[in-house]
Order: sequence, then C-alpha cells, then structure tokens
Amino acid sequence: MSAAWARTLLPEFGSRDREARALVCGQRATPQRTMEAFKHRISRASIEALAQHLAAAPDPAARALDARRLCRDAARGLEPLELKARVDHVATALAGHLPAAFPAAARWIRTSITRLSPAERDACSMWVFWPLCTFVERQGLAHPGEALKTMKLLTRLASCEFAIRPYLERDQEGVLTTLRAWARDPDPHVRRLVSEGARPRLPWGTRLRALQQDPRPAIPLLDALYRDPELYVRRSVANHVGDIAKDHPALAVEITRRWCAEDPSPETRWVARHGLRALLKRGHAGALATLGYHPARCGDVALELGARRVRLGGALELRARLVSRSAQELMIDYAVHHVKANGELSAKVFKWTKLRAAKGQRLALTRSHALRPISTRRYYSGLHRVELLVNGRSMALADFTLVGANAAAPGRARG
Repeated sequence: MSAAWARTLLPEFGSRDREARALVCGQRATPQRTMEAFKHRISRASIEALAQHLAAAPDPAARALDARRLCRDAARGLEPLELKARVDHVATALAGHLPAAFPAAARWIRTSITRLSPAERDACSMWVFWPLCTFVERQGLAHPGEALKTMKLLTRLASCEFAIRPYLERDQEGVLTTLRAWARDPDPHVRRLVSEGARPRLPWGTRLRALQQDPRPAIPLLDALYRDPELYVRRSVANHVGDIAKDHPALAVEITRRWCAEDPSPETRWVARHGLRALLKRGHAGALATLGYHPARCGDVALELGARRVRLGGALELRARLVSRSAQELMIDYAVHHVKANGELSAKVFKWTKLRAAKGQRLALTRSHALRPISTRRYYSGLHRVELLVNGRSMALADFTLVGANAAAPGRARG
C-alpha cells in the first residue's frame, strides 16, 4: 500500500490527527456535537480501508480473508450506533474473519503494520485502525505477550490506551514492567501510551481500581516521561497527575514539587500547573506553593460589578483593584456562585490572570463574564455572588441578580 493510495482511499479522514486523539481519548472535553461528527468516521469507508489493509499484508492468513464479506458484516447494523459502539461493532465483525487462534491473528496484524513505511504510517487514519485495538483488547487476554507486542505497533496508528487496561487489571506488575521499557521508545505514540494507558481515571476507560487506590507503582513511568520532548506526551503525564490529584491530592503535590525542584523549566512548570489545575482552582495551599503562590499580601482590595441586575444572554462586567504589599507572584481568579435548582449556591472558579507584582504596585483589572446558555450549565434566576480569589484566598465579594432564567425552588432563591 503506498502513501498516495492511502490518501486517495481516505480523503475524509486525513492523516493521523493528534488533536482528534486528544479529544476522543480523554485529554480534552469533547462537545456532544463533536462526538456526533466523530462517529461518522467509523463508516463503510473506514471498514473498507481496514479490510484492504489487512488483505494486502504479506501473511499467509491474509489470502483467506474475504474482504467483501468482512465489509458487509461490519457495516450491517452500524448506522444507528454511537461512536464507541461502532468501534465495538466492527471489532466483533473482525473476530469472525481473523484467525481464531490469537497468536496467528496478532502476527497478521503486526505484519500488516511493519510493512508500512513511515510516510505510509503517517497517511493512516486512527479511525480505520481503532477497531483493531479493541479486537486485540478482547481476543488477546489469554496471550498477553502477543497482545502487548501487537499493541506497541498498533498504538502508532490508533491509541491502545483503552485496550491495555484489562491487561493491567490482570497483571499490573508484569504490564508495568513492560511499560517501563516502553517509556524509552523512540516513538512518541508508544511513550504516550505508557502514561495514558495507566491513568487511574481515564475518561471512557474502565477505572484501574488498584492504581486508583495506590498510584505509586505507576509513578516511575511518570518520572521517566515528565520531561519528554513531545508536548503530546507531557500533556498525558499532566492528565495522569490530575487523575491522582482527585484521590490523593497530597501525593500529586509531592510528585510535582519534586519535578519542579529537579527541573525548574517552563515545560516542567506547565506539567505541574496542568496536573494540579483542579487543586489550584480549589485553593489547595500545597498546590499553590508548588508553583510559587504563597498567601498574598494585598491591600485596598475592591471588586465592583458593572450592573447589579443582568439578564440571561448578557454579560457581567467585573472590575478589581488591589495594591501588592510585597514583591510576589499573584494568581488572580474569580468564582461565580450560581443559583442551583434548589435555590442554593454552587461556586465555579474561572481564571483571570497571573503576574509578578512589585511591592506597592497598584493593579486594576477588568473582565467581561458571559452569562449565555450553554449545554453544560442550567441557569436559574436569583441572587448570584462573585468572589475575588488571590492565590486561592477570598479577597472580596459582590452580588448580582440574574433574571430571565429558569425559576429556582420557591422560597429558596434569593433576590
């Protein structure tokens, strides 16, 4: 298969896209409309591309493949399914056409990949090969050595971060030993799998309960990767730390503080900041101190709102003033305390700015906060509160009334 052939066959897919991997595989929040669009990438065209790829492999088993029948079986019943269900559906069809003996099927898959040149691999689409990852996940459990060997090649085309998780559950120590070796692999997709596959709380993936309870066995993997030259890999490390922070905040702080001491580079600080982001928003003192934010020494602090009454669909203008009493690093955020359906308030922290302030420096900040309907939040009319946060600590409060939204529980909403 030539790179030109692949591009001709797969114009709707394009080359492997790290942005798509990051969205689909849990590194970024994925809007529902985006997922709706993604599901159509698992289609008859992607199935035909996969069938042709397998049929062209220089493996004896390839001669027995009825590519047309595989396409028919995999496409039947595909249309009403959502994205992950489509992947599972195609993987089920593959199980009916690849050798029942997994070692033979695994060799066929590996042969089909190793024959590709780097240019041909770059022309491949993750959407075409994702069902193969699920096939290996399901069919290879009795042959973990063959399965892991296959995943190492396959993850270069479509991430095996979901596929490797059942193997970690069955033999955590053995698979972690393999991953420690993979952390030195020259391919960034393999190195990313080391971190992403072992995440305790990988979105869409089954939780790794043992690592969620005790993440320490996987920390040597992160130690090997937090200075990786690829942001693609470092982002996975940061997200792994974010998983740890949800259950073991002190451990997440301990890890990142050590990294920042070992390598105080901007890249390492980014990994720490991204990994600790949830703790930073909560004002966790240890997380703030790791990044150089200590209790702020400020005076003449004021928070003003452009209006006391705002209609849903409009914007709230914020103005903050303060004087820095010393030379210090400042992280300035604000929280909007939204009215919930029961009339109680629930805070959501938003980023404002970060800066190095000189002693005696006067700061005047402005911000426009949109109050538009969004899919992830339901607004209710009533008295809301805005809170100014400096290095995680509350410095000032101001109230406004939101109108034109849903009614909260009678007698509970204020304003």
